[in-house]
Amino acid sequence: MSHVPMRTAGVDLAAESRGTALAVIAWTARRACLEQLTLDVDDAQITRAAPGVAKIGIDCALGWPDEFVGFLVEHADLRGAHVPDGGMAWRRTLAYRETDRNVREKTGRWPLSVSTDRIGLTAMRCAGLLGRLAAEGLVVDRSGQSGAVVEVYPGATLRLWGWVVRGYRRDPEVRRGPVQRMQREAPWLDLGRHVELMVDSTDCFDAVVAALATRAAALGRYDPPPPDQQARAEREGWIVLPSCSLADLRPAQP
Repeated sequence: MSHVPMRTAGVDLAAESRGTALAVIAWTARRACLEQLTLDVDDAQITRAAPGVAKIGIDCALGWPDEFVGFLVEHADLRGAHVPDGGMAWRRTLAYRETDRNVREKTGRWPLSVSTDRIGLTAMRCAGLLGRLAAEGLVVDRSGQSGAVVEVYPGATLRLWGWVVRGYRRDPEVRRGPVQRMQREAPWLDLGRHVELMVDSTDCFDAVVAALATRAAALGRYDPPPPDQQARAEREGWIVLPSCSLADLRPAQP
């Protein structure tokens, strides 16, 4: 009897195709295999890959903070006498989403702000990508509770796994260490001919980590939004932080 593997995909999204990487991992009963690792992919390539996977994890904010959106709407209404607070505490409510605060609580670090950092340009591209995925018939739930898409954060995933990865994004030789550690801790994961590409390209390495975090989402091995934050997460997005180690993603042995 043949068994159809489950596939998870990870996308390290950039503002343009250049620097955007796509990884697809196939999971069988005994092993996992990195089937595809592609650099400089466009929206069409991602959209074509999405129907063939159980879930696709995107390393990009899927939405903006509610307070930021509300501020922009008010600020554009010249008929209203709106006087924004302008203070630092108020600005932080506009800069960070609820999921960003959750990441800060769990990892000790703030993600980049989608409303004040340059990743906002990538998030604009992501909004278009989500629309294309929905047009192809995929269910897009920004909270990650259902549907085919989840938001992932490779850097936070690595920190939760306890990996010391300072400087890995800038230096290929530093990045070789985490790639080798991945091979040691997950001998059941066949990286195939893609090892050197993961070393050479931080985008490709992050795409693989994104696909692994997406596996955690598919298994339900993460903390979903609290019930009182579910509606907000459906608007703002929710970062999947694995609640398990890399080793715990190992396929079940029959």
